[in-house]
Amino acid sequence: MCALIDRDFIIELTSALIESPSENPGGTEAGTVEILQKACRDLGLSVSIGEVAPGRPNLIATFWPPATDATPATGPGLMFLGHSDVVPAGPNWTADPYRARLTDGRIYGRGATDMKGGLAAVVATLAALRDAHENGLALTGPIRLVCTVDEEEHGIGVRDLVAHPADHDFLGCIVAEPTDLQVVRGCRGASYFEIDVAGRAAHSGRPSDGRSAINAAAQIVGLIGRDHDRLAQQLDDLLGCGTWNVGTISGGQGISVVAPMCSLGIDRRLMPDEDPLLIANDIRKAIADSGIDTDGIDVEVRVTMAMPGFATPADHPLVTTAVTAVTDVGADTSVGGWSAACDGGFVSRDLGIPAIVLGPGDINSEAHQPDESVAVDDLVTAARAYTLAALRLLTTP
Repeated sequence: MCALIDRDFIIELTSALIESPSENPGGTEAGTVEILQKACRDLGLSVSIGEVAPGRPNLIATFWPPATDATPATGPGLMFLGHSDVVPAGPNWTADPYRARLTDGRIYGRGATDMKGGLAAVVATLAALRDAHENGLALTGPIRLVCTVDEEEHGIGVRDLVAHPADHDFLGCIVAEPTDLQVVRGCRGASYFEIDVAGRAAHSGRPSDGRSAINAAAQIVGLIGRDHDRLAQQLDDLLGCGTWNVGTISGGQGISVVAPMCSLGIDRRLMPDEDPLLIANDIRKAIADSGIDTDGIDVEVRVTMAMPGFATPADHPLVTTAVTAVTDVGADTSVGGWSAACDGGFVSRDLGIPAIVLGPGDINSEAHQPDESVAVDDLVTAARAYTLAALRLLTTP
């Protein structure tokens, strides 16, 4: 069945998707989704489009196997998940980031790895499974691609997806993010905190007349650093631990003025069972217990983004089937966790669908970088592994 994967189709679709810029921030995913929609409709798939925000549509494309007396095709399906947005191209490219180039077996362009190549591999999988079914192989449930907007920023696409009940049961979800074809059975979540500190301005010649918001913010940074060290003493075998990173700081009115305001922008990586709202309450309490928000200092803590993590058991059929599928198509793989976050956490937590991450390309060495590229062989291998996994999960022994 893996011979049904069309290499040229994958190259052409990946290139077309790259050449439709969909940078985020920017809200420009519609062109990419239109290309994806046409490719899926041309294959005879059922396609629905739902606009999450103006010009920002989610796409759901499904192959519904026709029912037969022997196989009614009403069993649980298999979902694939991807996203249409990419990070900004940025500087230092050696060629136009939105003109796809095929060189030495690699496709170059922004989004080649993260994750327009993965989307093309999934569409090629749907085409192969449709062809296999037409050639007499009965599938017990549907195969679905969900492509969301805004994964790289605030996740409005996946939040809209999980806000509505699924129209079918799914035994698992494969997130086609770049994992170098490793099977990722768990991801940490991510959350953003903004901490605003208000003080009182005064002349710097008499700083005791004021209350420095910058000094108070520095104390809060110290609290966060100590909590980061505490978390590092509680390592999980799969995902390590939650982490803190103070990514931005801004404040002050002028060099000769006691700072009346200061703001911190903070990233907190989450373990699957952690709730950022509870973490925010803990930080507020630690600030109060330390006496930071007294004597003219006010502190506000807000959670501005939250993406859940997930962990799927190592012996779940989705995990074990994916491992053997990748191995059987000739690639090396392993099972582990991911330090990054992805939309799969929402699908796992809110829809109750077990998830893994498995895709072509390397997120660390290839994604979000100048001259981003992905090997065509990896795209084809991923599509073959997806096809084999789907067949094994959705056919009657």
